[in-house]
Amino acid sequence: MNEACPGNGERAFYAQKYTDEQILDAYNETGTKAGAARRLGMDERNLKRRLKVLLGEDQEQEVDASPMELDELRSQVRSLTAELRTARKDELTQRKVRREIFNLSEQSSEPPQWLVRTGGLSKSPGVPTLFASDWHWAEHVTPSEIGGVNEYTLPIAHKRARQMVERAIDLLTNHMVNPDYPGIVFALGGDMVTGDIHEELSVTNELEIMPTVMDLSGVLIWCIQELADAFGRVFVPCVTGNHGRNTKKIRNKGRNHTSFDWLIYVMLERHFQSDDRIKFYIPDGPDALYQVYGHRYLLTHGDQFRGGDGMIGALGPILRGDHKKRSRNNQIDMGFDTMLLGHWHQLIQLQRVIVNGSLKGYDEYAYSNNFGFEPPQQALWITHPQHGITFSMPVHVDEPRKVKGTDWVSWKAA
Repeated sequence: MNEACPGNGERAFYAQKYTDEQILDAYNETGTKAGAARRLGMDERNLKRRLKVLLGEDQEQEVDASPMELDELRSQVRSLTAELRTARKDELTQRKVRREIFNLSEQSSEPPQWLVRTGGLSKSPGVPTLFASDWHWAEHVTPSEIGGVNEYTLPIAHKRARQMVERAIDLLTNHMVNPDYPGIVFALGGDMVTGDIHEELSVTNELEIMPTVMDLSGVLIWCIQELADAFGRVFVPCVTGNHGRNTKKIRNKGRNHTSFDWLIYVMLERHFQSDDRIKFYIPDGPDALYQVYGHRYLLTHGDQFRGGDGMIGALGPILRGDHKKRSRNNQIDMGFDTMLLGHWHQLIQLQRVIVNGSLKGYDEYAYSNNFGFEPPQQALWITHPQHGITFSMPVHVDEPRKVKGTDWVSWKAA
């Protein structure tokens, strides 16, 4: 007697013990009914009967059409079925990665209520936002190749990340009146790793990509923990950049799931899933839309905006990109007040657009293309309940420059 092979009664039991969703998942993932039956350990005939009902294939209707028209209709049905199967597979992949690999809920968290509640906060300066992007972890910048104005190594990156958090806390707690904040927004804007997207990077990076991911994850865990201890609550919206991809070109479909930035974010979310003080927002697309006291922010990396405009440099494509995104988002009821982006390694803090600097600082690419010098810095600002963006201040992450003793103000005599 072969005990491994269930009889008809047992097969009927197996056919019923799986939910409709489990059967559809197996069918969409394997692509065939036979494959789904093998995966579930079901009799193929029983599975086909269940699928016939689930897919509506048991509802036959008379069709008044010629054989040629019927062939055309069958071709369209096959094409549409294939498209639907692909769409379902993509959706299931996104959900299953979060649910089964990282043991997270299928959907990322919504922004917490403390970001929108304004009652009793008239004396509060508002909610601070620390914008972290373009860390290019594990990239090596050689000072002798750029006139000695900057150096970037892993030890320097570790030091700058620590100084960013410590100096942001100092600015917000020791240099503000009544520093009573309901929490802090720690926005992660992409290009957190430098990746291997160019040959010169794969040759000169200090670590391979997997050790880079693990090293940076540990640093970001420390950053978020420190911010939570200092401000009580942390909201972490996340978008991916173009450097963290594992494809030759950046993808429009499945952008996040080919990005090591996204992998880091989901690992962080899993690490803090039992800490109620910390909430993550990791959208499936390239943009994250959220509000602070009704002020609408759109976080994106900025790699969609290309080109330059002579003397005004990056500002031209950035403002054009802002105009296009506002037009698109207003058409789909997703308008925003301020766009946040990284990518350009140039700190610009306006009311409508905030462009972040970088942790890496000036590099060989900027030097070779004669771009203006930019020190390593990250954006920091406060959103007030009544007045929107008020205080804007850069967080300088490098060593402070030495200044000769002078009066607090001076000028050249005539």
